Amino acid sequence: MGCSPRRRIRNEYIRGNKTALMGEQQTTRTRMAGVTGLEAFFAPKAVGVVGASRTPGKVGHEILAALIAGGFEGPILPINPNAEEIEGLACYPDLASAEPTPDLVIVTIPAPGVLETVRQCSRLGIKAMVIISSGFRESGDKGNRLERILLQEARRAGIRILGPNCIGLMVPGQKLNASFGGQLPPPGRVAYFSQSGSLLAAMADMGREYDLGFSRMLSIGNKADIDEVEAIKALGRDEQTHVIGGYLETIDDGDAFVREAERVSRDKPILIMKAGVTGAGERAASSHTGRLAGMEMAYECIFERAGVVRCGSIKAQFDYARAFATQPLPDGHHVAIIANAGGAGIMAADAIEREGLALAELANETTRTLTETLPETASTNNPVDILGDALADRYEFALNTVLDDDAVHSVLVLLSPHAMTECDATAEAVARVTSDKPNKPVVACFLGARRVENAKTVLRRAGVPHYDSPEAAVATLKVMADYARWRRRPKRVVKLFPVNRRKVETIIDRHLRQGAEDVGEADAHDILEAYGFVTPRGQVATSSEQAVNFAEQIGYPVVLKIWSPDILHKSEVDGVKVALTSAQEVMDAFDLMMYRIPRKVPDADIIGVLIQEMFTSGQELVLGMNRDPRFGPLMMVGMGGVMVEVLKDVAFYPAPLTAQEAMEMLVRTRTYHLLDSDNERQDVDFDAIAEGLQRLSQLVTEFPSFQEVDINPFLVGPPGTPPVAVDARMRVAKKQ
Repeated sequence: MGCSPRRRIRNEYIRGNKTALMGEQQTTRTRMAGVTGLEAFFAPKAVGVVGASRTPGKVGHEILAALIAGGFEGPILPINPNAEEIEGLACYPDLASAEPTPDLVIVTIPAPGVLETVRQCSRLGIKAMVIISSGFRESGDKGNRLERILLQEARRAGIRILGPNCIGLMVPGQKLNASFGGQLPPPGRVAYFSQSGSLLAAMADMGREYDLGFSRMLSIGNKADIDEVEAIKALGRDEQTHVIGGYLETIDDGDAFVREAERVSRDKPILIMKAGVTGAGERAASSHTGRLAGMEMAYECIFERAGVVRCGSIKAQFDYARAFATQPLPDGHHVAIIANAGGAGIMAADAIEREGLALAELANETTRTLTETLPETASTNNPVDILGDALADRYEFALNTVLDDDAVHSVLVLLSPHAMTECDATAEAVARVTSDKPNKPVVACFLGARRVENAKTVLRRAGVPHYDSPEAAVATLKVMADYARWRRRPKRVVKLFPVNRRKVETIIDRHLRQGAEDVGEADAHDILEAYGFVTPRGQVATSSEQAVNFAEQIGYPVVLKIWSPDILHKSEVDGVKVALTSAQEVMDAFDLMMYRIPRKVPDADIIGVLIQEMFTSGQELVLGMNRDPRFGPLMMVGMGGVMVEVLKDVAFYPAPLTAQEAMEMLVRTRTYHLLDSDNERQDVDFDAIAEGLQRLSQLVTEFPSFQEVDINPFLVGPPGTPPVAVDARMRVAKKQ
């Protein structure tokens, strides 16, 4: 079988001087002994392919062909005991006979043989393996057991594993295509990791089509060893990577993910597309908070906390990656629009308002400069309409002028291809200006098809992101502005309040010993009081006479509640009566409850009726917590009362909370904006609400046994009046 001159030279090198090869092999082993991260994946000296095949279409052949076609400059070592040569390369029966010893091994053989390959790598000091093979955890119990054994062997030997059940990796800057994901994309500043091999291949193909360069592309597959946390950590430290993208279906260690993503996001944007969050909950929740805090909400919360940009589609993710890779971050949310058509400018202005951005208010000097040069009928306000007959020089002048305005944080350049429009020359003008003034992000949207095709290529190659609609361009500016604001946020400082932890420990320990998950209302109030909350006065009566006596001690009006450890939702059995103002009303309500409720729930242990102080003024809110099994406690605040689950006017955020985060949660609700009106603001102590959230956050952070908490209603009055936790529902369980 003939081979190319380049392959012949490689074969001669491999079959050459034995002494030189032994020296190279020893050098490789010495170097690998110091590798503790993923360096051998990103810059290997030699690559072995275990299971290399002579048959086109088989994975072992396609990966070998991809390595050759990609131009990898080190030795490529096919491992196949039944072949002497594949694709012009000398073939070896096993890794031990390969010369030199590879520092990266790609494994494509069936799953049962992979364990022996791990052991060979262990004996040879090889520290990096990409296991393409399937038949592991994804295939059932047998495969899961094999994967665990494989991982144990690898960890004992200090071997890092990418996969199994993946399509490999690509490192364009090293001309390394150790995958069956298609051709290499151009080298660049974006790294990408994916649980889905097909999405990795799609992203690489889009990179080739739209000139987006990649630094590293990792298919993490089953994540036996290298998972999303390891990938983010390694790519965060990688000098070639400036933007990190990823696709995830699961996050296994929520705490580790949040910590690592938050650390890396301070320097590099992380763009994640997360699938699989719309299914049914993992268990039935008893609290309002638990029922409202689904998987989707949990991921939204932790991504926001960690500074991760959530991407709703692969197109959006690609759009964002192009901008983050080529443009500076904006200093704010104010956008300027330059257009040669009024309609496109209006579309963009509408999108800016919908996205929560703002049209920049141009300085007087800017509008004066524009007015002096632009035609009389042009609009020198924002959007700046430079008219349909605008040539490239008019675009260049307008963009230069607008970028000089300190009130402008980013610019969107719109073009509609009229008869006289200079599409290519305008693209070149935009490229010149952005090269001369690189401190503010500029994105473009040249509407049309054939006439603007070459202009779009000019923009992409100049590093100016181009979008197919004004809405897509504005959405990109929005995520950039939000991420920049996240980076500017003050250091998180969580306040700790003086509390009575011992009292809470005693109550929780008693419940856990007795196997009682639901905390009774009296104990719930004791817990809240231990953490600084005010609760209504109340006593449990066992007779109507005692109920009247307690009511007169507390003072009318009062509330009556059925008191039973077996009745969690009191209102569902008519177990709550409010606004009772006389002894007769209290006596009648008591007798009616004790007559009807035992017949509705005959198995319930009814202790008596709680006589409780009633508050008649204040705004009803709900404070709550639901403990997510992946990410820990998620705090909730919103409109309280009986309509909380109907209106769903709530906001979530992961604990522990800072004062700023607590207030930001409140501001996100419609309730806040209703209460913040000129007529209502003086009647609501917003700082007290934020403090209540922080106190509850401290409680559930310090006691992981809490699974769900609702304080509803949390009654808030004017400043200076302490809010009251009127009713509370809690569920505890042993920490898993």
